Amino acid sequence: MDFWTTTQVSILGLVEGLTEFLPISSTGHQIIAADLLDFGGERAMAFNIIIQLGAILAVVWEFRRKILEITTGLPTQRNAQRFTLNLLIGFLPAVVLGVMFADKIHEYLFNPITVAVALVIGGVIMLWAEQREHVVVIDHVDEMRWTDALKVGCAQCLAMIPGTSRSGSTIIGGLLFGLSRKTATEFSFFLAMPTMVGAAVYSGYKYRDLFQSADLPVFALGFVAAFLFAMIAVRGLLKFIANHSYAVFAWYRIAFGLLILATWFLGWIDWNHLSEGA
Repeated sequence: MDFWTTTQVSILGLVEGLTEFLPISSTGHQIIAADLLDFGGERAMAFNIIIQLGAILAVVWEFRRKILEITTGLPTQRNAQRFTLNLLIGFLPAVVLGVMFADKIHEYLFNPITVAVALVIGGVIMLWAEQREHVVVIDHVDEMRWTDALKVGCAQCLAMIPGTSRSGSTIIGGLLFGLSRKTATEFSFFLAMPTMVGAAVYSGYKYRDLFQSADLPVFALGFVAAFLFAMIAVRGLLKFIANHSYAVFAWYRIAFGLLILATWFLGWIDWNHLSEGA
């Protein structure tokens, strides 16, 4: 693995780890970063599957005690059974729509301009959601009903549009549906586990011919980078939301999206050309 490849995969692993669980769209940042680094094609598709697994492993590790508690209590404890059912219900909408539309969305919407527009629109919605009166009905994930999980699961489907953000959709959706900020964030993390693992398994099987043993060092480096930086992002976000709103992420989305659109409109960067090249 040469120096340039090492640099590419390290940066992309870092981007995946830092952005996957923040409400700023990891997919959108990956598309833009990959275009700028000229890291595309079939190899990149396989690489993205691997680094997403690295990011989700960080969340599994961070919430390992809760996962163990649920797993051991599943046969007898009502709370564990209800929580597991809520995750399955919240996961279902993404499965259905993903199988139906994932290929079309990837073909037509996976480009920097779509990402930029979605970043801006999503940022405006986040600001509106934070500024409206927030009535908390549910203060802990164990208090959620199946209807609450279904609503958040439907909100998560918006993240199929690159630039929208899976975590952003679920967290802001949760806030609008009466979840506390901490509850919405934690449920977003837990819902990411089956959603991301399911997507990775589906994509891994579909594109299994793209995985080559020669790429193992590339995948390993990206996996480790994504894991480490996702751990930093998850812990940082949980501490941040204790005393802050999500407005800072909304303004970041708007500024970043407008920057991409400005560079495209002024002709400084031919994003469409980069996307076609990737």
